[in-house]
Amino acid sequence: MSSSLPPSSRVASQSVLSAAQYAATRHAVWLGAAAIITDQVGRVLLVHPTYHEDDRWLLPGGVVEPGEHPLDTCRREITEELGLPNLPLTGVLAVNSLSSHQADLRSGMSCPGEIRYVFDGGTLTADQAEAICLPREELSEFAFFETRDAVQRLRSVDGQIMLAAYRARLGNTATAHLADGQHVLDVPALDHHDVHVRYRPMWDSPLNRGPVPERHPVQQAWAWCFVPDGRVVLVADPGPRGTLPMLPGGTVERTDATPEDTLHREAAEEAQLTLTDPVRLGWVLDETGKVYGGVGPNARLRLAALVTAIGPAAVDPATGHPFARLLATPAQTAALLGWGPPGARQAQLAVDTARERWGLPTASPSAIEEIPAEGMRLS
Repeated sequence: MSSSLPPSSRVASQSVLSAAQYAATRHAVWLGAAAIITDQVGRVLLVHPTYHEDDRWLLPGGVVEPGEHPLDTCRREITEELGLPNLPLTGVLAVNSLSSHQADLRSGMSCPGEIRYVFDGGTLTADQAEAICLPREELSEFAFFETRDAVQRLRSVDGQIMLAAYRARLGNTATAHLADGQHVLDVPALDHHDVHVRYRPMWDSPLNRGPVPERHPVQQAWAWCFVPDGRVVLVADPGPRGTLPMLPGGTVERTDATPEDTLHREAAEEAQLTLTDPVRLGWVLDETGKVYGGVGPNARLRLAALVTAIGPAAVDPATGHPFARLLATPAQTAALLGWGPPGARQAQLAVDTARERWGLPTASPSAIEEIPAEGMRLS
């Protein structure tokens, strides 16, 4: 209902309030600041506080002190909690509004609500991770967790905030605006499909550039599949603990005459891609072949290929459900795959190959997007 007073009268009535009276009418909330910090393979740093009654972990960060900016809070807390005084914070990944009635608030705590800023603390080198020094009276331990495990150690709303912030970094999207951990604006593709970075034990295996020795059977063929603007296609397989991204390709079957035939078949089945001119980039040695029934030493082939058509989404015959299909830059793809520095180098090799072989540009930084269900026309 609108006021019966004319605008000039309303202004006059407000002007008679003293500054103290006006201030008393305003809402008060807490301010907090935290950071997403990862290791080289994309696991998220969490700390375990000594002052909580439950066993929940936290992102590094803390409460904003009077007169302090959240950015300064985050820098101070990282210095105090981790002993890393010069860690750069490169942007705001998420801002969350926590309501006073949020279910995850600690029992008996009177909280008027909270605004929390989540900053990008970047990726630690091995030396930086080794240098972390905790205040033992406040924190008992720290660890890097795959995001699917991290959400199990955080309170539910904290896990939602962590995932949204980390996915904003991975997906190169704008700052995520959240209310009680939920997006209040459009939901980005990585959040929509609950995409996680998976830790891969073989992440540091070198890419061998020469031919595959005859003694090593090729058990897998995955490819960096390029569209004309220099981005690549990722497929994301949903599961009970979240969706895991992977390059198109798969296991070499006995009916495949060559690993390239495997790639063509799998790319069509998983992502409805038509490929041309696949080129081998190299191969990774799998010493045990455990995932292939313990076949022993074998090669996992890595290729690059040009996408000439993307058809309508379809059910993958091997899994019985459709995969999500995403477009990302090669650098984003390497980060999502959890392949660390070797993955970044492999991504650059794929980019160089695509430029030299097909004249493709280097993809500009952009937000990860989903391929439409009806497919895409490619020029």
